Amino acid sequence: MKKAILFMFMHVALTASAQKDVTKFLGIPVDGLKSEMKNKLKAKGFTYDIQNDCFEGEFNGREVNIFIGTNNNKVWRIMVCDKTPCGEGEIKIRFNHLCRQFEKNQKYVALSNYTIPDEEDISYEMIVHNKRYEASYCQYPDTSLIDKSALQNKLQEAILKEYTQEDIANPEKQQEIMEKVIEFSKKETEDLFFELTKKKLVWFMISEMYRMYYITIFYDNEYNHSDGEDL
Repeated sequence: MKKAILFMFMHVALTASAQKDVTKFLGIPVDGLKSEMKNKLKAKGFTYDIQNDCFEGEFNGREVNIFIGTNNNKVWRIMVCDKTPCGEGEIKIRFNHLCRQFEKNQKYVALSNYTIPDEEDISYEMIVHNKRYEASYCQYPDTSLIDKSALQNKLQEAILKEYTQEDIANPEKQQEIMEKVIEFSKKETEDLFFELTKKKLVWFMISEMYRMYYITIFYDNEYNHSDGEDL
């Protein structure tokens, strides 16, 4: 009886701890060695600029430069910069258009609304108030990599800590236990979803040089990001 009830409880759980599910750029995992990433970018048609240690090519309808960031010899960031800067009016339109593209893309979770109001003077705000114009999104986790066994084990442990074997076998307790399982599963699922998505961060900002502006997009693998381990 006890095993049958616990088996039913385990199927309430929706997700569990996952393998490393990293940010992707054009389908390429932002991970591995820099030399490997270079070969993959070349295979996508980008041209390597040996002098500036970057790649050139077209991305999302723009000519861009692509830089590879590493930490402890592992790729943790792909940085995509507009090759040609523009004026204030055009960069505001470009920023807002990029926000809308991310918001309607079902691969991403929008963390907020980042569009710039038409009347805002971005050059004044950046110079006088040091305001940063940036927008952050997260790629959805790859559910095919999720291993459900860990949450099932945590679920069993949580129930067995709170209820005795007699409680579990008692028909009058089953509704209460089921409600507890659903509550636990919901919280664990929400926590896991937040934990996984924040590791797959994609964000962009307006960069300025000599009163001309361009967009820089960052594809970050937070698993490989420096966390002070070298200090």
